[in-house]
Amino acid sequence: IVNNEAFIISEKENNVKMVEYYLEKIEAIAKLPKIGDPAIDFTYPDKDGNEFSLSSFNSSLIYVDVWATWCGPCKAEIPALKELEHDYQNNNITFLSVSIDTDKEAWLNMVSEKELGGIQLWADGWSAITKSYAINGIPRFMLFDANGNVISLDAPRPSSDEIRGLIDTNL
Repeated sequence: IVNNEAFIISEKENNVKMVEYYLEKIEAIAKLPKIGDPAIDFTYPDKDGNEFSLSSFNSSLIYVDVWATWCGPCKAEIPALKELEHDYQNNNITFLSVSIDTDKEAWLNMVSEKELGGIQLWADGWSAITKSYAINGIPRFMLFDANGNVISLDAPRPSSDEIRGLIDTNL
C-alpha cells in the first residue's frame, strides 16, 4: 500500500494532465480537414526572417515536410527529398520544409551545411502546424493541391515508391 500522500497527489495531477493532453489530441484529430477540404494555413519565417504562409504557394502543388535537425528519420529522408526536388524542378510544385527545431542555430547550420533546397521555414518548436495537423511524430509529409486543398495529410515519404505517382497524378 502506497501511503506517500505527496506521491499520490503528484500522480493524480499527472493523470489529469495526461487526460487533458489526449483530449486535446482527439479534438485536433476531429478538426482535421478531409481530402478536398481547404488546408489549415500557417505562417513561419525563413532564414532571412521573411514570413511565408502555406497559402503563399497556392497555384502550385505543395509538398510539405515537417522535420527537425535532431530527428534521425527526418535526416535520413534528406537525400531522397533533394532528388525529388531536382527531378520535379521544372514542374508546378513547391517543396516546403517546416522545421520544429527550437535551436535556430542548429537549424540554420543544417540548412546551410546540407544545402537544403525548397522553401525552408522555422516553426520554433511544436507550434501551430503540429497542433493544427495533429502531428505527434516527425517526419510528417503532407500534399496540398494548387487551390490550397488537402490531397494527403500523411503523404508518402520522399524515399517511398508511392510519392512520385501521387505527385504525377496531381500535377
